[in-house]
Amino acid sequence: MPPAGFAILDQRGVLAVSGADRVAFLQGLVSNDVAKLAANRALYAALLTAQGKYLHDFIMVDAGEEIWLDGEAARLGDLKRRLSMYRLRAKVALDERPELAVAAMFGGGAIAALDLPEEPGAARRMGGDGIALVDPRLAALGARHVAPRETIPAELAQHGLVEADLAAYDRHRLALGIPDGSHDLITEKSILLESGFDELHGVDWQKGCYIGQELTARTKYRGLIKKRLFPVRVDGPAPAPGEVLTLDGKEAGEMRSARDGVGIALLRLEAVEDGRPLSAGAASVTALRPDWMRLDKSDPSAA
Repeated sequence: MPPAGFAILDQRGVLAVSGADRVAFLQGLVSNDVAKLAANRALYAALLTAQGKYLHDFIMVDAGEEIWLDGEAARLGDLKRRLSMYRLRAKVALDERPELAVAAMFGGGAIAALDLPEEPGAARRMGGDGIALVDPRLAALGARHVAPRETIPAELAQHGLVEADLAAYDRHRLALGIPDGSHDLITEKSILLESGFDELHGVDWQKGCYIGQELTARTKYRGLIKKRLFPVRVDGPAPAPGEVLTLDGKEAGEMRSARDGVGIALLRLEAVEDGRPLSAGAASVTALRPDWMRLDKSDPSAA
């Protein structure tokens, strides 16, 4: 694990959801239980199509009178548009917050440096207007700080964190097999259980209905998953996103993103179980099994 540092994630942006009905509004739309969101707990969630296909994923942060959605900056306008379609008479406002930025803190001791427990989603106020939180997907990924952009470097320096190259964080994420929004998930095509959302705390199976809930639940309880995102080691030139990976000349999956010999690919489970490297042009691609991933299909109710 690299030494503790931080990187400002310019590819992330913040959409603020405010108004008296903000919790109830989001509760009927997203995959996690918004009622569990609190000042000391952030959540990971997704917005789906009615057919249970991926549209957006984001981290939800309780900022008092607002809920901040930490999402993809380039697609924040689309997220706002899609949420606005369901606003109707709800007392809710949706506003992009360009003055806020998101930083990722990672490496050995990063979470402890922020006085946070190593529990996914643990959160606290930090500085005048910022919120620090352990990544709700996986504590090993590190922590995040959502705050006014100009305050972040000095605030994190006070906690002994040194600014790092964004590429270092990206390698860390890829090695853990954590997808990065639409870079690794295909809009209106990917499904949550192929993408690790169950183990990464992105779905609450006890909450009420939300868009795409029926098909998501059916996929889980009928054990219909035949392929999944895996972290991979790449030997040779990295395959382009979408490039087909083969085993004995037969399609075994497709590449998503990669950097410096590590990447993420959507692979057929039977190909992973075979254990042999896959091929893509001159590259050899080997699936890795992260500690957080469950492949046991015998207990669909397992947490």
